[in-house]
Amino acid sequence: MKKLKSSIGLFVVGLLSLASVTRHDKPIFREPTLREPTLREPLFRNHTPQVATPAPSSGIIEIAEGPDSSRFTYTKLVSGLDEPMEMAILPNYDMVVAERKGAVRYFSNATRELSTIAQFNVFSGIEDGLLGVAVDPDFKHNNWIYFYYGLGGEKSVSQLARFELKGKNLVQDSKKVLLEVPTQRKYCCHSAGYLTFSDGLLYLSIGDNTNAEEIEGHTPIDERPGRELSDDQAATANSKDYRGKILRIKPEADGTYSIPDGNLFPKDGSQGRPEIYAMGVRNPFRISVDPKTKYLYWGDVGPDTEVPGSEGKMSYDEINQARKPGFFGYPYFLGDNEVFPDYDFATKKEGPGKDPQKPVNDSPHNRGIRELPPAQPAFIWYGKGASKKYPLVGKGGASAMAGPVYYSDLYPNAPYKLPEYYNGKLFIFEWIRKWIMAVTMDADGNYVSMEPFLPQLKVVAPIDMQIAPDGAIYLLAYGTNWFARNTDSGIIRVEYAEGNRNPIASVTTGKTIAAAPFTAILSAKGSKDYDAADKLSYEWKIGTKKLAGQEIRHTFTKPGIYNVVLTVSDQNGGKGTATTEFKIGNTPPDVKINTKANRSFYWDNAPFDYNIKVTDKEDGQIKREKIHAGFSYLAFGKDLAGALSGSEGENIRYAATAKLYASLDCKACHTMETKSIGPALKEISKKYAGNAGAADMLARKIITGGSGSWGSYPMPPHADLPEKDAKEIAGYILSLGQTAGQTPLSAQLKLTEHIGKGNEGAYVLQASYTDKGANGIDPQKTASHIVLRSPLIQMEDYQEGNVGVVIATQNTGYVSYIANITNGKYARFDQIDLSHIRSIRMRIQEHGAGGTIELRQDGREGQLLGKVDVPGGRLDDLKTGWKEVLLPVSGSGVHNLYLVFRNEKIKSPMFHIDWMHFENDFNP
Repeated sequence: MKKLKSSIGLFVVGLLSLASVTRHDKPIFREPTLREPTLREPLFRNHTPQVATPAPSSGIIEIAEGPDSSRFTYTKLVSGLDEPMEMAILPNYDMVVAERKGAVRYFSNATRELSTIAQFNVFSGIEDGLLGVAVDPDFKHNNWIYFYYGLGGEKSVSQLARFELKGKNLVQDSKKVLLEVPTQRKYCCHSAGYLTFSDGLLYLSIGDNTNAEEIEGHTPIDERPGRELSDDQAATANSKDYRGKILRIKPEADGTYSIPDGNLFPKDGSQGRPEIYAMGVRNPFRISVDPKTKYLYWGDVGPDTEVPGSEGKMSYDEINQARKPGFFGYPYFLGDNEVFPDYDFATKKEGPGKDPQKPVNDSPHNRGIRELPPAQPAFIWYGKGASKKYPLVGKGGASAMAGPVYYSDLYPNAPYKLPEYYNGKLFIFEWIRKWIMAVTMDADGNYVSMEPFLPQLKVVAPIDMQIAPDGAIYLLAYGTNWFARNTDSGIIRVEYAEGNRNPIASVTTGKTIAAAPFTAILSAKGSKDYDAADKLSYEWKIGTKKLAGQEIRHTFTKPGIYNVVLTVSDQNGGKGTATTEFKIGNTPPDVKINTKANRSFYWDNAPFDYNIKVTDKEDGQIKREKIHAGFSYLAFGKDLAGALSGSEGENIRYAATAKLYASLDCKACHTMETKSIGPALKEISKKYAGNAGAADMLARKIITGGSGSWGSYPMPPHADLPEKDAKEIAGYILSLGQTAGQTPLSAQLKLTEHIGKGNEGAYVLQASYTDKGANGIDPQKTASHIVLRSPLIQMEDYQEGNVGVVIATQNTGYVSYIANITNGKYARFDQIDLSHIRSIRMRIQEHGAGGTIELRQDGREGQLLGKVDVPGGRLDDLKTGWKEVLLPVSGSGVHNLYLVFRNEKIKSPMFHIDWMHFENDFNP
């Protein structure tokens, strides 16, 4: 009986088995399907969102139809940024991006090129650095641009400064410091630092900059002497401190600022800092101002407490709405003004919490007013678990952020304005959970509903969202890893078109990294236009050179980094662009794994030889220690693709697990080498080295969450993670501190590790080399691998075919197989090495007219490698009657193999096939 492959499979088979017993007298049959992989446009699946809204005064729920998502197109303008924090869109659609480590990046809309125009001297410890950038509303005339950053050096301050930006020149001598914010740099975290303008007023969000780790499951209200830096009552609840606030000021022409009417405290500063608009916030990371109502919105990244709340623990992230200046609760209240207990850090006892209507800051560390304004509840809030009130937000780690409010009439002639459907909606987004939502409000600004906005886009850690004057949406993606340059970071432009849709430009080419001279063939054949009648033209721009045509050849004669920009235009003025980067001057290494053995399969006790050879044109002689090699057997259920995408030197045994780890939210708090919110993975491995129970303990902690081992900052639970996956991740983390033996570059092996472990594992031999870089081009890595799998292949695992599959049920003896095999049908299996293969043993059932099985290479009419005749027959019980036949093979090398089924005399089905087993010429 065939082994069931997973618990999910067992569940499905169980259901089907029950169905077949109660409703069927023959096996359940799946119709034939072509199983060729399908290409998907990420944004064009005709997804039509729907939202339920109450009809005016009727109480009847109406379903509003969203726009056709095929009318949204997107372009990734830039990738590979180093911790982008905020972007500023200039009047000519050039862009300035602030990177946290201090770089100011400039994207030219005309040339599609990215450059660095300045490098600020910043303090980039904890979460500080260059955090915000905004252009003056009158930039066309005054060229003013504002930055907020932690000033490098001994002085613990952050500065709000103004500069002149003339072209790509950030004029350093023009610097005007509007405001200095005193900070502390001893404890992590929360800097915020977002800038935005509304009606000439500049808003600045500032985090509470308070010890977020030593909170003992509560909020930081440590009133003990000397613990001021761990007491948020000295920061966010302190009216005389800028931290944990959103400021609102009016920049003046001379580089100073004035206080506008309507802030929280009097302009004379008698009760608090007059710049303060909102206080009682923790980490107001992204803010926006409604252009009509002037309501202020922000996402506030919440604490990790152990205090019970209405939605699990009171560790909510919030979206806040300030209709007027006010106090927004923290550190006393969260969510819908749920009350934190008054925890005494000296006695470790909880007392009654504050009154939301009359909160009093009685901390000895408070330098501001004692009687605070009434606490304002959050607009939207959700915790780490599933939300009952807002189920669409998901669960897990969280970082809530607020985007713009959209109004159609503010973009009267904008070519890419959003459809009327989104009029009046607020966009919110999630950095950790990677979603964007459109929030519907009633006429008074009250919450009605939310719905996903372009979920197909899958932005990796969105960190900024703005709407340009032409109606296009710009998204800034931070990327996967914290505190790092990420290849999946970048700027994305999303356009919507009601009438003529812009073409979608797509560049296809071969190698993009090579030595000079190098001739590239560039094709635009993958470009498309959803308006079928449009006629497209193609222009290529390489430096100053312009070429036309759907396909071109170009020779790069000198080393350098070249941006190739393809512009696809239709006859109605629609345009789409795509950019491809070529790095000329450094040939990637050549890594080869040679073997005389079969490259596809293993057999019991079979010999396997290999020889790894590495060459590099620029590096010349290769040092052995720079070559990374590994050989390992991966047991049941391993993701081989994950193993083959592991980083250099990574333990192949856990490479697939590393891919699973990367798919979770763990990277938001842990890095490989250095402490982030949580400890470095290698430090965890080092701490628990040699501890026999460490794997089980870590697995439990991954599932249940907890704190205390590395400080008081809690780790969120992963309750839905299967125990076996948690144990795999724990094993992976513990392996990081182990020193693996060096795999030899050549060896003669006997394959025995798989014996007795079933047929689902694989041997993986992997080799890689990263060169030194040359001619100004970064180091390049090349990897090669051989994967040896079981020679037993289930027939239903074909890559492409038009036969049917019978699903395993009680009626089939829990065996799945291919059926409905008629004349001319086929099944394809990709990239199989026929070296040393003398025959294929096949398990068949003589149920049907009988016929011939042909083995052909690289096509249904390709070279015939062998065939076998199968007689006809008829079975009353499909659980029985299985036999084995031998198909002789005459061939060699790696090919796509086609099993083609022939019986030209009849049209009815011929037989059933369960599996095939590749027999080798090795005799142990």
